[in-house]
Amino acid sequence: MQTNTWGEGPLRYGGDYNPEQWPERVWREDVALMRRARVNLVTVGVFAWSRLEPAPGRYTFDWLDRALDLLHDNGVRVALATPTASPPPWFSLAHPDALPVTADGVRLHHGSRDTYCAAAPAYRSAARNIAAALADRYAHHPALALWHVHNEYGTTCHCEHAAAAFRRWLADRHGDLDGLNDAWATSFWSQHYTDWAQVTTPRATQYLANPGHLLDFRRFWSQTLLAAYTEQRDLLRAANPAVPVTTNYVLGDWVPVDHARWAAAVDLVAIDHYPSAVDGGAEEQTALAADLARGWARRGTGGDGWLLMESAPNQIHTAGRMHTKEPGRMLRHSLAHVARGSRGVLFFQWRAPAGGAERFHSALVPHAGPDSRVFREAVELGGLLERLDEVEGRVEAPVAVVRDAASGWALRHPGLPSGRVDHDAEVAATHRALWRAGYGCDVLAPGDRLDGHRLLVLPAVYLADAATVDWVREHVQAGGHLLVTYLSGVADSHGRVRLGGYPGAYRNLLGVRVEEFHPLADGERLPLTGGGTATVWSETVHLTGARPVTAYASGVLAGRPAVTRHDVGAATAWYVSTRPDEDTYRRLLTEAARAAGAMPTCPAAPPGVEAVRRRSDRGSWLFLLNHTDQPQQIPVSGVNLLTGDLFDNQPLAPNAAAILREP
Repeated sequence: MQTNTWGEGPLRYGGDYNPEQWPERVWREDVALMRRARVNLVTVGVFAWSRLEPAPGRYTFDWLDRALDLLHDNGVRVALATPTASPPPWFSLAHPDALPVTADGVRLHHGSRDTYCAAAPAYRSAARNIAAALADRYAHHPALALWHVHNEYGTTCHCEHAAAAFRRWLADRHGDLDGLNDAWATSFWSQHYTDWAQVTTPRATQYLANPGHLLDFRRFWSQTLLAAYTEQRDLLRAANPAVPVTTNYVLGDWVPVDHARWAAAVDLVAIDHYPSAVDGGAEEQTALAADLARGWARRGTGGDGWLLMESAPNQIHTAGRMHTKEPGRMLRHSLAHVARGSRGVLFFQWRAPAGGAERFHSALVPHAGPDSRVFREAVELGGLLERLDEVEGRVEAPVAVVRDAASGWALRHPGLPSGRVDHDAEVAATHRALWRAGYGCDVLAPGDRLDGHRLLVLPAVYLADAATVDWVREHVQAGGHLLVTYLSGVADSHGRVRLGGYPGAYRNLLGVRVEEFHPLADGERLPLTGGGTATVWSETVHLTGARPVTAYASGVLAGRPAVTRHDVGAATAWYVSTRPDEDTYRRLLTEAARAAGAMPTCPAAPPGVEAVRRRSDRGSWLFLLNHTDQPQQIPVSGVNLLTGDLFDNQPLAPNAAAILREP
């Protein structure tokens, strides 16, 4: 980990800039507009490999020299990318074996981005070469602020290169075939392996694939992609150790990357975030993504600082269409990230291209040009960000929610009792309920430091190794409260079910034993005796020390516990055997948080007003974001950094924001 100053100084503002797509006369207009918008950082070269290396070993850096010099002369720093996410056509023609192969055995061809296999030696060599050439030329360029390796690591492959690398990885993980056969339970369906040559990637097969095989394949790709990143990182660091190196995390259930485990390998956690919900869910998704990034940053550097590397200025990419953000929404989303620790706001992209696959993607300078609403909002945002330099400290978050990438992968196996079970959906539901109740959350990985968190929530954290079980138990023994939902601790780290009743690893701690599950159909709901309904899942719960909080009110489970609580010393351990409806889950989590001694960030904030507090030894700052179309009265006071005026028990305008330096 390199020492850097990304937690200090002004917030970074800008986005992806692609000078190679435009004639140089447009560059001069670009930098003038950047000055107007107060842009101080742009990412350059992400997809420029074919323009930087038009033939093997022949580099054309002259245009990049001029672009970086122009940016530097105009006060704009650069996050210089290695362009390895999109190999040029000559590479694919020369190395067809490095093109990716799908699980169906189909080799994909050049014509898009990400057409490579990161396990192919030719690709890795070419990636190192272009990274080394960039490092040699630009490591000490005065515009260089940050190295941006690759783009959104997440491409997998089933080619022979990948299969050979997978076998080596498995041998290192399991030791020998006996260890692998045991971990994968290969006696089931006659899958017992007697030679490493028999083991390949989990290709498309007749029926259900082996769950341990699929889980290990995801882990393999996470570590293989990390190795590809670190090869480039080490070359860049060697050229100038003072320049931090990162890569932009992409979020999504398709991504085979355990970002928590990558955190120690980057000098600055950086994420791309594109919410998909058009209604208020976009704000909830924004808060969750930012809390995830902050958790990864703490794991990597120990601090709260991270960077929003990409977002869409004026669009939400939802199913089947691009929704245009309403006025003020870009500002509120940006400030929500800054509130939760982002050291800046960057967008994809600076200028909308005239052609190419993403020609209609959102941009700060849209096709309409600078005489447009989106650019005027960009200018406003740049000016406001300059007023926030004093904000510092940690986010106030008394509740910790656990997200575990491997549990998410394991619960995507099609052989589960319900196709509706999804770890990331349970994390999102938990975070959403707490967000609506006004509680600050940290989203942590198993084993992360619990720093004064009063309530720890495990939402369908399916896998639990011995270290994770000890981590949870120690939290409770120290007086921390716990809430565990269904399908947590059911399996070990290989995905093998723990016997003796659910929830396996946590039965004794929770004082319950689950005998049988009853997955619910789409739209099916069971009434609960305490009010509200159960959705998605239900269980036959036996009490072994816990006491019931609410029960199922109808059907075969009528009268049986649905939610329980178990006193463990000074702590309480809750068990939730279903997904309650949203209002009921919010009330339940509020009850558990209050029992743990946790309070909302701003108890007086009305519904629809998001509140986030940052606190340091020097003071505290309260971010208030009104996501409603009505003014909202908020009985708090402080100097509003966005205006310089005193905010004192007054209405916050519709779709507006205030950031208060609290007295």
